[in-house]
Amino acid sequence: MASRNPSASPPAPDPGQPGHGGAGPRFELLTLGDELLLGLTANSHLTFIGAQLGRRGVQLARHVTIDDRADVIAAEFRAAWERADVVIITGGLGPTCDDRTREAIAGVLGRRLVYDPAIEQAIAERFARFGRKMTSNNLKQAYKFEGGEVLPNPNGTAPGLWVEQNRQVLVMLPGPPVELQPMFIEQVLPRLATLGRLAEGEAYLQIRTAGVGESALETRLQPTLDRAGDALNVAYCAHQGRVDLRLSSPSGGLGPAGLRRLADECAELLGEDFVCFGHDSAAKVVSDLLRAQEKTLAVAESCTGGLLAGAFTDLCGATKVFRGALICHGNDAKTQVLGVPECLLTQHGAVSAECAVAMATGVAEALEADYGLAVTGYTGAADCTPDEPTGTIYLGLHSPHGAWSKKLNYPGPRAMVRERGLTAAIDWLRRELVRAARGQVAAERLTQKTIQ
Repeated sequence: MASRNPSASPPAPDPGQPGHGGAGPRFELLTLGDELLLGLTANSHLTFIGAQLGRRGVQLARHVTIDDRADVIAAEFRAAWERADVVIITGGLGPTCDDRTREAIAGVLGRRLVYDPAIEQAIAERFARFGRKMTSNNLKQAYKFEGGEVLPNPNGTAPGLWVEQNRQVLVMLPGPPVELQPMFIEQVLPRLATLGRLAEGEAYLQIRTAGVGESALETRLQPTLDRAGDALNVAYCAHQGRVDLRLSSPSGGLGPAGLRRLADECAELLGEDFVCFGHDSAAKVVSDLLRAQEKTLAVAESCTGGLLAGAFTDLCGATKVFRGALICHGNDAKTQVLGVPECLLTQHGAVSAECAVAMATGVAEALEADYGLAVTGYTGAADCTPDEPTGTIYLGLHSPHGAWSKKLNYPGPRAMVRERGLTAAIDWLRRELVRAARGQVAAERLTQKTIQ
């Protein structure tokens, strides 16, 4: 990640708290759990919470991951509570013997833990919905801080806890991401905004791009962005297959309307390399384009093994445009399910332009979709050839206007090859749909091979 003006920070509200310093509130995050330190569970909390706060103009000042020992929890929280305006803690709120967070924090705060019958009732009702018997150790989760509040957990048994003390805020959340993330978005962020600890809306305007590198993107847009002078802060963040550009005006000199005009100009300059404003995934953008054009999609996968289908089925309302997927890894499956001719496989092989197009056309016909998108390739050394090394991928695209293939090469570990193939396939379809929306002809596909 790079910033054009790194000394400038996103606007953040003044907490009005003496003794905590700085122009904005200081946020610290403690993530708890032996399983995190042992690498048994991925620690996604920093990425998620940091991103959500960043959108509201706040940058985490510190993050630390600690084990489940009560003395360690108490020591780290005590240090954070002395510095921070807002402390967020994840994990250790469950019913088992290694969940010690409540007790350790209560000792530091000097607050009693009090039993809350409403929490017990909510836990019992959840067990009843799943037809399971609630064991007595679950009652451990029915305690809250005296004078504190409860954050309901609709997706689990451990509620979150909220404490305001000396104009500081403590937020405690359960560890499982499926429980934590909706609670953070739906409950924590609105409460913090009401208290003035973060902005009500997004503190920057993001431009999502694809097909252009970080340095090339800056070179292309710099003359336009330089016109805004010191009123503009620009930050670039490169991801797999895309680069995000964040525009903000810490001084307020541009204002929301000024930022949007500048972003619109950048989008126009980027052409097809512009994906969207905001945070939508490429699959979401493709889904919206399909819906706007009243078209449908089906996918056929070999080397990506369901990643492509997953990208679309993750979307709410995908059934309106996504007809389905066929995962055909072996040659027999390609012929029997997708209708790829055996003679084609014999002559050209399963990893070829011809096979990719046949797969795309076959899945479109089998599932009665307007567009068919296919991926086939070598992701490991066992099956590749000297002419087609590991990382060779062929994409196939069937559309109402014709069928094409594209050859890619992404050397690297299997997981990276599959991920890059997924990203490239979705982006290719996105560009095709953008062209279709503009009424542009297939002759513009200069890097693609047409199969008659």
